[in-house]
Amino acid sequence: QVQLVESGGGLVQAGGSLRLSCAASGSIISINTMGWYRQAPGKQRELVAAITSAGTTTYADSVKGRFTISRDNAKNTVYLQMNRLKPEDTAVYYCNEAIRYYSGLNIRTKPDYWGQGTQVTVSS
Repeated sequence: QVQLVESGGGLVQAGGSLRLSCAASGSIISINTMGWYRQAPGKQRELVAAITSAGTTTYADSVKGRFTISRDNAKNTVYLQMNRLKPEDTAVYYCNEAIRYYSGLNIRTKPDYWGQGTQVTVSS
């Protein structure tokens, strides 16, 4: 009943910028925390940034000052603006959202909807 569709990944040179988007669609009632995770080859998935419904943000130390997370509640979309990219930012980026939605006549909450992932590659 709910889908997350990511876009905006690609290949960029070190020092460049990319903007990721993740749009949620379906029978959505509300979205609580929205976040971005990433997973590099051979490494565990890690939290990059998150934003609550109240707008409170959290960032991994490695991206503070370079990445900015934001959300458009009217569009059920979360963004990740990535500036001054480094080769070590290369990874598959996934959005993750806590969503309350209609399922038939029922209301359900799923705390961890995941997007399909988008590849970000930063060349040196």
